[in-house]
Amino acid sequence: MASEGSTYGDIHRYEPPRESTAAAVGIVLLTVIQVVLVGLFTYGMIAGWASGVGTTLTVRLIEANMFLGGVLTAIFIDLAFIMLLYRKEFLPDVMIVKKRRRKWEDLYVRQEDVDGETMADGEQFAETFKRAVYPYYKK
Repeated sequence: MASEGSTYGDIHRYEPPRESTAAAVGIVLLTVIQVVLVGLFTYGMIAGWASGVGTTLTVRLIEANMFLGGVLTAIFIDLAFIMLLYRKEFLPDVMIVKKRRRKWEDLYVRQEDVDGETMADGEQFAETFKRAVYPYYKK
């Protein structure tokens, strides 16, 4: 569904989401895995796996820290896949018409001076040059 209008804010292209059942089941399964991983990480922090309580070797402490770091990594990767599936399958693809401007136009030139100025008056030219060199120059 595309509109013929080209004014600012018109919807140029709209594609509805697919909303597949397989993606919904995948999101539910990834969410269950997410809850298990968060529970495992929380239990590890509460039980003091990474604090060295009850351990005599530094190697076990390093391994515990690496294990909790790996669980935390898995939590964020799983969350990334959940958001990827949701964005791809359940959000519409919408393109909105925006005003196109040159990058330098807003920084150096006021809207009324886009077409340029004459160089007849020396003082006015100096003021224009100061505005071009210093974009945030105030009177």
